[in-house]
Amino acid sequence: MIRYYVFFILSLILLQACSQDSPADAQQNNAGDQDSPRISPADAAITSPVIVYSSRQEHLIKPMFDRFTEETGIEVQYQTGEEGPLIARLQAEGEMTFADMLYTVDAGYLWTAADRGLLAPLESEVLQNNIPAHLRDPQGRWFGLSVRARTIVYARDRVEPSELSSYEALTEPRWQGRLCLRTSKEVYNMSLVATMIERHGEAAAQDIVEGWVANLAAPVFSSDNLVLEAIAAGQCDVGLVNSYYLGRKIAEDPEYPVALFWANQDSSGTHVNISGAGVTRHAQNPQGARRLIEWLSTQEPQEMFSELNLEYPANPEVMPTAIVRDWGSFNQDQINVEAAGRRQAEAVMLMDRADYR
Repeated sequence: MIRYYVFFILSLILLQACSQDSPADAQQNNAGDQDSPRISPADAAITSPVIVYSSRQEHLIKPMFDRFTEETGIEVQYQTGEEGPLIARLQAEGEMTFADMLYTVDAGYLWTAADRGLLAPLESEVLQNNIPAHLRDPQGRWFGLSVRARTIVYARDRVEPSELSSYEALTEPRWQGRLCLRTSKEVYNMSLVATMIERHGEAAAQDIVEGWVANLAAPVFSSDNLVLEAIAAGQCDVGLVNSYYLGRKIAEDPEYPVALFWANQDSSGTHVNISGAGVTRHAQNPQGARRLIEWLSTQEPQEMFSELNLEYPANPEVMPTAIVRDWGSFNQDQINVEAAGRRQAEAVMLMDRADYR
């Protein structure tokens, strides 16, 4: 148990600069009743807490971790922070790391962690059955747990859905002075362009990005929310955002004047990214981490992902929450999301050459 006391002491020192949550307050979920018939012998045998480093906000992960502990009796402790500093910390700690599991957003970050040797391969029939191949690492080092679609949004009163089709078509002259985009410095756009390089090649992808830049109605925005607000205010007519940002607006105002269009349904499918997790290379409790990741791929937590952040379940057998379900089904791009990390450096340089800032 010394490891867990040291975890809290050192966390107070090391993560103060990169986390909104004080490590002294790292959450500990009380184990459920060990006599409960819901707790299997295999779960009862895992007596150490699972320690998670996570870039997800506390209100999105605590309810699921609490439910996991209630169901399995396995305690979860977690530390939140920004993706880059958490990965850097995991690398610096090496064999002395406290983390059993890394849980973060964007396949690019998961690819980086795996590429640095920080995640261990995990053979799991449960995860192979629950998570489609394009949403998990080909080497089994990380698995998508929720899906985030980055697609086209448009002004209901100024654009007809029949005018829209694909990411590539947003380069057409009809959209000149009508397009709004978030900054290229946001990892979501890096991942989108990285996937476009994987599909089209670098030269064709650069032509597309240059076409977007030529059609901008305003300088790039710092957030997807600002893109949506610009469309609602009439500053532009179309944009690209992660769908859950629009879902939040609709939850607040069902009459919000911006609608969603699924891009590339007649060709490659809509670009998707993930939040996901992997077992750390030097985990002290790999069995507990594996059990938690497998559990997160099952129906109840998959439904919770959708309800808490209006994302799509990674498990295709699970239905999303009502607001998300109202957008209808769509075809996902089947390129493995690991391309978002593998091609990210190329994407950054390409966007710089295209003057997409």
